[in-house]
Amino acid sequence: MNSDLQLPDYREQSPEVAERFNRIRKRPVVMEIENVDKIFRSQKKDIQVLKQINFRAHRREFISIIGPSGCGKSTLIRILAGLEDPSGGRILLDGAPISGPGPERGMVFQSYTLFPWLNVRRNVQFGLKMKNRADVVSYGEAGEWINLVGLSGFENHYPHQLSGGMKQRVAIARALANRPRVLLMDEPFGALDAQTRARMQSYLLQIWKNVDVTILFITHDLDEAVYLSDRILVLSANPGEVAEVIEVPVPRPRSTKQMLSGRFLAVKKRLEELIHPEHEEAPLPMMKLTAVGDEVM
Repeated sequence: MNSDLQLPDYREQSPEVAERFNRIRKRPVVMEIENVDKIFRSQKKDIQVLKQINFRAHRREFISIIGPSGCGKSTLIRILAGLEDPSGGRILLDGAPISGPGPERGMVFQSYTLFPWLNVRRNVQFGLKMKNRADVVSYGEAGEWINLVGLSGFENHYPHQLSGGMKQRVAIARALANRPRVLLMDEPFGALDAQTRARMQSYLLQIWKNVDVTILFITHDLDEAVYLSDRILVLSANPGEVAEVIEVPVPRPRSTKQMLSGRFLAVKKRLEELIHPEHEEAPLPMMKLTAVGDEVM
């Protein structure tokens, strides 16, 4: 990004955006993370991955979590999903402590976690049937979710017959079919090509607009974080700590045209400063493996 470009203060909000955040803060707190630590213990050395993580997510809020490689983003989302236990602290859902997985928290991974032997409808029905929902009821409900993610007509297709973006839409529908309070997404679009990723971001915003769910979204893509989020939680590394929480000043509804706006670029610049601070890179130990005289630098 051109550092000479004059950008507004990333904390500056229009009256419309400021009012939106006032409304968000008045909503009930759905998930609260209190003093969460994570230490991986071994005989040789204990490694602290997360340190004193604190934040709250309000109803129907969209929060992205970003940070440098190794800062513990995926570990944090797995703790929130109940797939790992914290070493300290606690997680509250609607004011009650939680432990272990539960249907009130849906999870979408980067990899395509569909059952290959089940068609689209049966994949979406899976969670409903695990809740002992009658087959005739779950069949109809699955159809509604499939329609919501724009895949009507593909109910009888199997995962190998779908594109990457379509598979992730099925995964989202399956996670939402249980009507979770919180949808946890761990870099769900990371394996997609750029064009499909952009379409999926648009689909996700449309789905979120029509569903009563709070989204916590892990990403390493700064544009994606700014484009999708109400707030962005930035983690520092070694161990992962909350470096800053940014309220995105870009108005909703969002469009790709906003990616060139001053407010969008100002937030992205701040994220780059936090994640990639300017410092002298240490030279790698190298040995020359070529005698070619025409140097590349």
